[in-house]
Amino acid sequence: MTAKPSLIGTSAGLPEKLRIEFLFLDLTTCTRCLGADVSLEAALDAVHGVLDAAGVKAEVDKILVSSAEQARALRFVSSPTIRVDGRDVALELRESSCGSKACTDGCGDHIACRVWVYRGQEYAEPPVAMIVDAILRRVYSPTTVMPTTAPEGYALPDNLARFFAGRAPASETACCEPAEQQTCCAPEAKAACCGAELEQGCGCR
Repeated sequence: MTAKPSLIGTSAGLPEKLRIEFLFLDLTTCTRCLGADVSLEAALDAVHGVLDAAGVKAEVDKILVSSAEQARALRFVSSPTIRVDGRDVALELRESSCGSKACTDGCGDHIACRVWVYRGQEYAEPPVAMIVDAILRRVYSPTTVMPTTAPEGYALPDNLARFFAGRAPASETACCEPAEQQTCCAPEAKAACCGAELEQGCGCR
């Protein structure tokens, strides 16, 4: 009589844990960050049964990136970002303005937020299937090297540098000369740039 193959140990070689990071600049008005959050939760719901059956635990970190120093430590390249075990789920980096009031520099100019590219199409929010694919690929092909948008020689992107500089306290920003202040910020933007009580330094470099 031929013994039936045992199912015990079929999960051998699978990771015990997955670290999923969601890095963002704003979860109040930025539609792309809000949409990414919704898509991530939907993806986690979709793969919950598979991960549970495989004995893999997903540890999710949602991180508000609030300073240039933190961005450098996290090797943050664009908002929003979703990573699975340190690898960006997006295979290429594209950006455009989202139009959100929260995603501006100190003078009200919009910075660029991530555009998601999946199967040849661009999306303002990451498709749920894109996140599911990245999670399952990491579980069942753990040796596969996924592309990353954060190169080894990381430098804070100018786009993000402008964002954080515009939100730094006035005392921490580089002051410009009075003559430069005339063009640095529009008159109606000066209060937001440096505070109504300050007469120099515009904080929008």
